[in-house]
Amino acid sequence: MAASIELRLTLCICLVFILGFSSVSALIEGLYCGIQSCYDVLGVSRDASKAEIGRAYRQLARRYHPDRYQPGESDDSRETAQQNFLLVATAYETLKDEELRKDYDYMLDHPEEYYSHYYTYYRRRLAPKVDVRIVILVTICAISLFQYYSWWSSYTEAINYLMTIPKYRIQATELAKQQGLLNKTKEKGKNRRSKEEIREEEEQIIRDIIKNKIDIKDQEEQEEEMKMKMATDSRWKRYRRWMKSEGPGRITFADD
Repeated sequence: MAASIELRLTLCICLVFILGFSSVSALIEGLYCGIQSCYDVLGVSRDASKAEIGRAYRQLARRYHPDRYQPGESDDSRETAQQNFLLVATAYETLKDEELRKDYDYMLDHPEEYYSHYYTYYRRRLAPKVDVRIVILVTICAISLFQYYSWWSSYTEAINYLMTIPKYRIQATELAKQQGLLNKTKEKGKNRRSKEEIREEEEQIIRDIIKNKIDIKDQEEQEEEMKMKMATDSRWKRYRRWMKSEGPGRITFADD
């Protein structure tokens, strides 16, 4: 009888030791709330609802928030209060998310899968938080904006180039005069503008006419076509030879 009681006592001690060892080894330093249980940090049970977890977090957050810390109200220092606040926030972030809470509960129930818990924890932490479809959409929009900016820059450069060519300026100026855009009456009194302002307005009018009335692509094609014709025209070749040998401005030493 005594041996039976002693055997039962030994089994109970072993069982308590095993259970205690399992509960301690289930909490891993560096994962979730570390060696403290997230449930214990918030003061809730494992079957607590989201509402209960939220209430517990708000109460503890108000208590440990660094902005609410007052020296002398408790034995904790400011650093300790900040650490407690971070621990409470970590516990809340872990338990409010259903997937994280499921992983955490699995870790508590299966402490022997040590390396698996590390993999699961860091896989979730390092996984992208944004939907892949949103990333693709943003990338496409960025590429489209870059292409539009490149086209607009090329178009603006072409307009600036045409503004320097007398032929296009003359055409645009004549169109502006026909439309009465450059034949405005002189302003008087307070509304009178400076010559610089008037010149800037006229330049803008000419620029707008060049944009709207002159097809840049057609003009460039016409210029290239004209150059090709002039390069192959025999009369143009003779004219260039005459300009080179006997044209105006050539200095010679021939006697009168």
